[in-house]
Amino acid sequence: MYPIVKWDLIILKINMKKIILIVILFSFGSVIAQDATTVYKKRVLETTEVDFLTSYYSQDGDNASVTGGVGTEELTDFTPTIIVSLPLSADEVLTMDVGISSYTSASSSNLDPFDGSNEGSPWVASSGASQQDTWASVNVGYSHSSEDRNNIWSANVSFANEFDYTSIGFGGGFAKLFNEKNTEIGVKANVYLDTWKPVYPIELDAFKQTNGNLNQGVFQGVDIVDQNGNVSTNWSPVTGFDLLKDKARNSYSLSFSFSQIINKKAQMSLFFDLIKQDGWLANPMQRVYFGDVDNYYIGNAASIDNYTSSSNKDVFQLADDIERLPDSRFKIPLGMRFNYYINETVSLRTYYRYYFDDWGINSHTANVEVPIKITSKFTLYPSYRFYNQTAADYFAPFDENLSTSEYYTSDYDLSKFSANQYGFGVSYTDIFTKFKIWKFGMKNVDFKYSNYKRNTGLSANIFAIAFKFVMD
Repeated sequence: MYPIVKWDLIILKINMKKIILIVILFSFGSVIAQDATTVYKKRVLETTEVDFLTSYYSQDGDNASVTGGVGTEELTDFTPTIIVSLPLSADEVLTMDVGISSYTSASSSNLDPFDGSNEGSPWVASSGASQQDTWASVNVGYSHSSEDRNNIWSANVSFANEFDYTSIGFGGGFAKLFNEKNTEIGVKANVYLDTWKPVYPIELDAFKQTNGNLNQGVFQGVDIVDQNGNVSTNWSPVTGFDLLKDKARNSYSLSFSFSQIINKKAQMSLFFDLIKQDGWLANPMQRVYFGDVDNYYIGNAASIDNYTSSSNKDVFQLADDIERLPDSRFKIPLGMRFNYYINETVSLRTYYRYYFDDWGINSHTANVEVPIKITSKFTLYPSYRFYNQTAADYFAPFDENLSTSEYYTSDYDLSKFSANQYGFGVSYTDIFTKFKIWKFGMKNVDFKYSNYKRNTGLSANIFAIAFKFVMD
């Protein structure tokens, strides 16, 4: 997984409308004129709003999980998204969120590092079919507010799909405002029912399909060599290796929130989530290598000694197994936000989260953003985010897991690491929406750039731009 910058661009506008109705009454042949004034309630969303968001993400590193914790992590991702918010009535809003993510991954391409040849390397991207793919998602949300706007009910359904994974989700929530709307409490529940369409490392899949015959399939006419460069037919995955049987991955979440306006300048909020996952929680694409068994390779034996160096361009180590993880996981994130209005020019936005789960990971996230209003239309907002975590109980680096373990992974997302992210954004707001496209006026434009670095060597750059339009 990689970090993608996202903004919350759904803004609720509330306007008061008032009309005077003159009622003419006729009684007993005389005319009595009487004025009556009716105050119409605030609309939750005054008019249709459309958001266009686009992000471009690129990363590189040396700990690819598909190749067992070593190799290039080069990846690019382009994600256009459109969000349409429709007022169904004064009290109801329908939101549709459609996104497409097109990515290329050097790591994923090495599901088949050989790509028709007898050589491969975790440091060289294969040109196979798994090098690039498209992820698509759609989410539909509905919200209903009470007459006094103190109660808000919401519901949502979602669908997402990519070449090896499908997800269906649904959920709902309730928010209550009181204390003259200075206080809000909320609860949300979501369920995601996901299904793997498993894709496996080519050598493991071939071993299963040929019943272990190393002279058939991708092994036909190919020499397998041991650590010393000698031709050998002793390679095999772990005893009892089998393809994925349970293809489900289900997630259930229950979220609680509390927000409070402290005074004219300060606002704070607290959140607490309970998340339960079950099913196949490992990734069948990701190789694991054991430190207590012999190693076997395909390719140039002279490059074996430099296998973990990017100078290795022509030898690939055959996997011992795929990643294995428990079939359940319980996660608890909790945290807070505090926003403070310093003056007409500068504000402060802060965020902190503590996370722990029953896989042994504990993490801290701290974020600070300082919006600086340059003019009535332009705002700059530099930001900084710090993150660190402990390693999962089942993580070990490349070639250091043990075959005697029940669970194992070399995915560095589950390793111990710390990360820093520096960001800079600019926002342009036109409350009069002078720029028009058809019947829509542009309300604001946001651009943000972030640079992300882990102490494991992974680095990334994220560019994001968002446009908001409102219908006249």
